[in-house]
Amino acid sequence: MKKGVLLAGALLGTMILLALALGRLNHLMETAMEPAAVRQTRPLVLDAGHGGEDGGAVSLTGTPESQINLAIVLKLRDVLGLYGVDPILLREEDISLHDSSAETLREKKRSDLKNRVAAVEGVEGGTLLSIHQNTYPSGKYHGAHVFYAPTEHSRELAEHVQSSIKAALQQDNERAVKQIPDTVYIMNHVTCPAILIECGFLTNPEEEALLRDDSYQRQLAAVIAAAWLTAGETAS
Repeated sequence: MKKGVLLAGALLGTMILLALALGRLNHLMETAMEPAAVRQTRPLVLDAGHGGEDGGAVSLTGTPESQINLAIVLKLRDVLGLYGVDPILLREEDISLHDSSAETLREKKRSDLKNRVAAVEGVEGGTLLSIHQNTYPSGKYHGAHVFYAPTEHSRELAEHVQSSIKAALQQDNERAVKQIPDTVYIMNHVTCPAILIECGFLTNPEEEALLRDDSYQRQLAAVIAAAWLTAGETAS
């Protein structure tokens, strides 16, 4: 009974967060009647960056980026589920997606990236949303930054998500979206609309603490979900 009460409370809290996020994004929803009315019909693929042997960056307190990415993606899936959206997750555990034949870390990373691209390309008419965390040698920078793939409609979606995060969660965030560097394999090998969200800086003490915080992760997931639900035709 206690577990059921806790679960119901968590779901209620998530619904409230999503409602707040949608409310703060009201100026982006002028043509929307109900959230369900603007729900995306394209399949959504969620990629929690890195995983397994490839932990990505490491936070100031020693938390691998891969774990934070996954935590946000799992919460994002749960929030979207409340609105009838069933996203496709490339990974649901802290694992690498490499072939069993890969032996060295380099081989595993290369195989993992190729398998992720193949999985995304196998979703007809899909859109990719990849979650990552940022770093910088000093701790002075903070704030989410959205990058877009060199594919049709990716920039529009990135701009919508970036402005949504600013409006609902980071009012002082003045970052402008950028095209993803050509060194980022997945985003340069998919053909669908695709964006990569650097949710914050693991090298900024205050933001690193937030990014590890379960409540803040839920807020961020709610805002990203609201942005997807209100994206309209940006990814169509």
